Amino acid sequence: MAVKNITDDDFEKAVEVGLVLVDFWAQWCGPCRLVAPVMEELSAEMPEVLFVKLNVDENKLTAGKLGITAIPALVLYRNGKFLDRVVGALPKLQLRNFVAKHM
Repeated sequence: MAVKNITDDDFEKAVEVGLVLVDFWAQWCGPCRLVAPVMEELSAEMPEVLFVKLNVDENKLTAGKLGITAIPALVLYRNGKFLDRVVGALPKLQLRNFVAKHM
């Protein structure tokens, strides 16, 4: 399954069901570009998890409301409830483990 782009308008709906990993990113962010292919790979390997990304430059409302001050910020939700957050470009194994510990 591919990583889906979300916006301020559909953020709440995107995280309301199941286990969802949100990648808060920006086009100019070098570490964010390292996370993108890892998210794509994990989305194919972990179909029980929804992987989404939200561009903080284009969607300032959600990023501000959630206190996202550094990117990439990877935030995990289950059924609309915050579970955990990590900041920085994690290697694939670390990101997989971060998600897996909440499954």
